Amino acid sequence: MCGVVGIVSKEDAAPALYEALTVIQHRGQDAAGIATNEGEKFHVRKQLGLVREVFRQQHIVSLKGKVGIGHVRYPTAGGQNRELAQPMYSNSPFGISISHNGNLVNTKELTQELIFEDFRHINTNSDSEIILNVFAHELYKVNFPGTKPSAKEILEAVSRTHLRLKGDYSVVIMVCGVGIVGFRDPNGIRPLILGKKDNDLIGSDYMIASESPALETLNFEVVGDVSPGEAVFISLEGEVERKVCFENPSHSPCIFEYVYLARPDSTIDNINVYTSRLKMGVSLAKKIKKVLTVDELNDIDVVIPIP
Repeated sequence: MCGVVGIVSKEDAAPALYEALTVIQHRGQDAAGIATNEGEKFHVRKQLGLVREVFRQQHIVSLKGKVGIGHVRYPTAGGQNRELAQPMYSNSPFGISISHNGNLVNTKELTQELIFEDFRHINTNSDSEIILNVFAHELYKVNFPGTKPSAKEILEAVSRTHLRLKGDYSVVIMVCGVGIVGFRDPNGIRPLILGKKDNDLIGSDYMIASESPALETLNFEVVGDVSPGEAVFISLEGEVERKVCFENPSHSPCIFEYVYLARPDSTIDNINVYTSRLKMGVSLAKKIKKVLTVDELNDIDVVIPIP
C-alpha cells in the first residue's frame, strides 16, 4: 500500500504536491518524496518519515518546476531505508522518475531479464525500480534513436510494459521535458483517478492521484477513474491523451481498498467507500441473523471494522 500523485500545472507544482500527499498520508507513513521537472533537470526531495517531517519550507522552494510527482510509502517490498523511498529515478533514456503503488509477483524473473537481456542496472530489491526499468527499456525500443518521445510512443511503451508485468500497480511516471503518464494494471486492482482544474486565462491544471480527496481538497474537478489497463498522458502544455493499452482488461479491484486501505470519503470506481462499508455491515448483520440463535445475538456487545 502506497499513495501516488502527479501534477501538471501552470504554476510551481511542489506546494500542491505537498498538500495532496498530506491528504493521502494514510496510505503510507514510512517515507515521502517529491520530484519536479524544471527544463532539463529534476529536483528531488525524499526521506524517511511523514510528509510534514520530510518537507520544510526550504525544500518546497527548491523544488522548482510546473510538473511533478509525489509518493508516500508503506513498505511491502524491500524493507525500510531511504534508498527505497520514492520517486525513483533513471537517467536513461531522457530522465524518468516513478511513483508506484502496488506489488509485482514476477519481480525475480523481471530482474533477470533486465540485467542479462536488457542490460539495465538494478540497484535495489524494490519492484518499483523494476517497473521503472521495464518502462524505460520499452520506451527506448519504441523511440530509438532517442529523440524526445511523442505521446503515441509513450503510450506504446505502456502497452509493452503491461505485457511484461504481473501483479497490481498504479503508476505515475514523469519523463523529463515531456510530461507525465499515469497507468493502472489491467485488472484495476489499485485505484487511480484523474482531476482537472480550470484557471482563468492561463489554462488548466491536471492531477492524477490514488484517491479522490487529494483532488477535491485542492479544488480539482474529478474527471474520472483511470480504467483498468488505461494510460493517461499529460504533456507539459496540458494536452491530455487517454488510451486503453491492454487487450481485454478485466476489472477486479482489491476489496481491501474498500474495507481498510482507502479514506472513508474516497470514491473509487464510482463507489463511495463509506457507503460500501455501511452496506457491508448490513450484509454482515443479515448473515449473522441466519447463523446465530436469538440468545447468541443478544450476547453481541459491539461490532467493529477489523478486516
